[in-house]
Amino acid sequence: MSASAFNHRGVLAIYMFELHRFFRTLWTGLAVPVITTSLYFIVFGSAIGSRMTEIGGVPYGAFIVPGLMMLSLFTESIFNASFGIHMPKFTGTIYELLSAPLSAFETVLGYVGAAATKSTIVALVILATAHLFVDIRIAHPVLMLAYLLLIAATFCLLGFIIGVWAKGFEQLQIIPLLVITPLTFLGGAFYSIDMLAEPWRTVTLFNPIVYLINGFRWTFYGTADVAFGVSFGITAGLFCLCLAAVWWIFKTGYRLKN
Repeated sequence: MSASAFNHRGVLAIYMFELHRFFRTLWTGLAVPVITTSLYFIVFGSAIGSRMTEIGGVPYGAFIVPGLMMLSLFTESIFNASFGIHMPKFTGTIYELLSAPLSAFETVLGYVGAAATKSTIVALVILATAHLFVDIRIAHPVLMLAYLLLIAATFCLLGFIIGVWAKGFEQLQIIPLLVITPLTFLGGAFYSIDMLAEPWRTVTLFNPIVYLINGFRWTFYGTADVAFGVSFGITAGLFCLCLAAVWWIFKTGYRLKN
């Protein structure tokens, strides 16, 4: 498809429709991460922070900020993208979408772009809220934002896949609640994996979330449990894997055309 044939109006229509749903509940959507982040700092800051002042030279309160942002980003990205594509399937309007003059790329760009925008806004709100409790200095702000968008896009693609795969609304929650959230808590969101004894530290390295969180934490403080190059490579690999799965879905029509 040539650049002139790109259906920007169709992409924008999907994008704005999905964002409109977010803005209808804007205050609720922003109040929840603010309250949750505040509670994390009250609980973790007083209960753990008083006993563990620093990790790797970073104050504990500041250390958990990237993990808090990732915890919300993962769940928000998956929920927004999966719900966005599952609703047309549920209501039967998916066939109108498939027959519209939109390519698979344009359709995914609209849904994933809107979901990534919403989850990124929530992550930045958490960052602003955390700044009220601790002093945060970002060593690589441009790289931090770029890496944040890459992770958001990756998990929005995963959410899109889940939304297509799920046969009901209850299945939309299975992977985020039973897989992603536990892996996040076990992936060094609130502690350094160097604190773990063997063989648990080695076992933890098989958790892909470890690399996403540590790569993101490196953009803040220039230090992490895993080299940034390794973290970025695995994150980019996950993005490509999800992209390939979405391509296969549209190529075969898996749970879209039947």
